Amino acid sequence: MIRGKVFGGLGLRLVHSVVNAGTGKVPLKMWTEGLPVEGVARSQLKQTAALPIIHEKGIAVMPDCHWGIGATVGSVIPTKAAIIPAAVGVDLGCGMMAVRTSLKAVDMPDSLKTIRYAVERAIPHGRSSGGGRGDKGAWRGDEPAEVGLRFRNELFSDFTRIAAKHPRIAKGNLVNHLGTLGTGNHFVEMCLDETDSIWLMLHSGSRGVGNRIGMYFIELAKKDMRKHIRDLPNKDLAYFKAGSDHFDDYLYAVGWAQRFAKVNREVMMNSFLKALRESVPESLRGFRADLLAVDCHHNYVNREFHFGEDLLITRKGAVCAEKGRYGIIPGSMGAKSFIVQGKGNAESYNSCSHGAGRLMSRSEAKRRFSVEEHMRATRQVECRKDKDVIDETPMAYKPIDKVMAAQDDLVEIKHTLRQILCVKG
Repeated sequence: MIRGKVFGGLGLRLVHSVVNAGTGKVPLKMWTEGLPVEGVARSQLKQTAALPIIHEKGIAVMPDCHWGIGATVGSVIPTKAAIIPAAVGVDLGCGMMAVRTSLKAVDMPDSLKTIRYAVERAIPHGRSSGGGRGDKGAWRGDEPAEVGLRFRNELFSDFTRIAAKHPRIAKGNLVNHLGTLGTGNHFVEMCLDETDSIWLMLHSGSRGVGNRIGMYFIELAKKDMRKHIRDLPNKDLAYFKAGSDHFDDYLYAVGWAQRFAKVNREVMMNSFLKALRESVPESLRGFRADLLAVDCHHNYVNREFHFGEDLLITRKGAVCAEKGRYGIIPGSMGAKSFIVQGKGNAESYNSCSHGAGRLMSRSEAKRRFSVEEHMRATRQVECRKDKDVIDETPMAYKPIDKVMAAQDDLVEIKHTLRQILCVKG
C-alpha cells in the first residue's frame, strides 16, 4: 500500500495499492481499501493484465469493481493501438444524467405515488414480449416528436453508413428505443440534496442497438483472432489491432452507439421534466431545470493522452474524472448518490467509480432477501416494493460511503443526494 504520499506535487494523497499481477503482466492499481474484491474478479483482472496490448502503467481498478462478462466491471483498461470489444461490453455508452431544479422538498406532495405513476407512463421501461412487437419497454407509435427528429438529425446518417457495411446490426429495435429506459439496474430517480433542492437523475445506455453492435463485433474479434485465440488467457479478450480489417469500423460503430446513449438520456430527461411539470401545481410549473446539468458515460472507450502516449482508454464501469470535470456516482436505491468533480489523478487515467458495485449476483440477492427486508431498506423512497425488484435491493450493493472513502484522491464530493422516488427498469 502506498497510502499517504503526495502524488506529483499536486497535493493528491495516494490511497491505492499496486498489485503485481505476475510475470509478464502489467500491474493492477487498486482503489479498493476496506472493500471486498471477489476472487473471480481478481483472476479476471490478472488475465487482462497479461495481454501484450495493455499499457505498461497498468490497469486501474475502482472501488466498486466486481466480476463482469468480458472484463471486470470497475476497471480502466489502457490499450496501445488496439481495442478489446468484450471489455467495452454491450451496454455501449451506458451512463448517467442529472439536473438540479429550482424546486424544493416543500414543493412536493406528501405522497409521490402520483408523480411516480406519471413518470412510468412517460418513459417506457422494462421488457415484455421477448423484446419484440408489443414490448412495453419500447415506443409503440406513441413516441414524442423529439424522438424522430433527433434520430433523423443526429443519428440516422452515420448509422446507415456503418449498417451498410455490417447489415446485421440494423436488424432489430432502433428508433423505437430512443428515449426509453431498459431493464436491470437502469433507473429514473428524484433526489434531494443537502439544501433540499430537487434533482432529477437517470441511468441508461444505447439500448438494443448498442447491444447488437457490441455482440456483433465481439464475435468478429474472436473470428479475426482464431489463429491466436488459444494463446489468449480468455477468449473473451480477443482484440482488434490498429490497421486490422475491423478496427476502424468498430471504433466508428462504438462512437455512434455512445452518441445514441447520450441522446437517449437527454430525451428521457425531457420526458421526465414534462411529466413532473404536469404533476405539480400550476403555480410551480415554470420551475427551472438548468441550475446544473451533468451527463457522463461510464461504459465506453475514448482516445486519450496519458503518460506521454496516445491510448485507447476503456472505462468498463468507470467515469472520467479529469480535474474539474463533473461526474455522477450513484448509490443503490435507498442509499446516497453523489455529484462529484474530478481531481485529475493521472495514476487512475483520470477516472473514478461509476457506482456502489454489486456485492452479489442478482440470483443470490433474490435468494437471500425478502420483500419485507426490501421494503424496510427503501421505506423513505417511493418505488416498487415487490419480488421482481429484489435483485436491486440496497443490500445487494457495496456500502457507498466506503466506496467514496476508497477514492478520495480521485474525486471531490460537491453534492450528496438521497433518493425520494425511483423507477426501475
